[in-house]
Amino acid sequence: MTLNTAAKAPYLHQPLHLIYSALFAAFWLYTGLTTPDIKNWLMENTLTLSMVIFLVAFYNIFRFSDTSYTLVFLFLLLHVYGSQYQYAENPFGEWLKEQLQLQRNHYDRLVHFGFGLLLAYPMHEVLAKGVGVKAFLSYLLPVEFTLSLSALYEVVEWLVADVAYKGTEQGMAFLGMQGDIWDAQKDIALAFSGALLTMGAAFVLRKR
Repeated sequence: MTLNTAAKAPYLHQPLHLIYSALFAAFWLYTGLTTPDIKNWLMENTLTLSMVIFLVAFYNIFRFSDTSYTLVFLFLLLHVYGSQYQYAENPFGEWLKEQLQLQRNHYDRLVHFGFGLLLAYPMHEVLAKGVGVKAFLSYLLPVEFTLSLSALYEVVEWLVADVAYKGTEQGMAFLGMQGDIWDAQKDIALAFSGALLTMGAAFVLRKR
């Protein structure tokens, strides 16, 4: 069996994909069953489910590399763990806050950075292998897409918070601003930086 044939093998013949699916499903259910705020968990997981549905629907149409599936898996775990609590109250973020003597819980910033760092390469694969975009653009466009999607997410998040919580303190907690009026801009910048780092490294290492 060649490498290409193995990559296109049925789902049940892909041990790594089966392991990732089982681990993610178990962790997702755990966060849903243990969350102190089911409304917040459900809203946060609309994007999670959208991504999972996309991956399942296109599994036999476009197959990512195992590297990309690993990166997507890690990002989904980061996001799902964030959805278990309000981002501003995430336990790991609180631990970091205490250990590093920070002024705020930075878990949301970690996830935004992870969005660019972990999902830019899968975007590159879609562009390079699925669409046939020329080499340089296939590295540049994921950075631009990350910047655009991050800005769009901030707008949608604000609209959801405004509709669901109607300007209450819960809405501010959902947004995770923690008193920082530049929170959205900083989140976008972190996602952009993560994507730039990943695509820069991928571009440099492409011929090695």
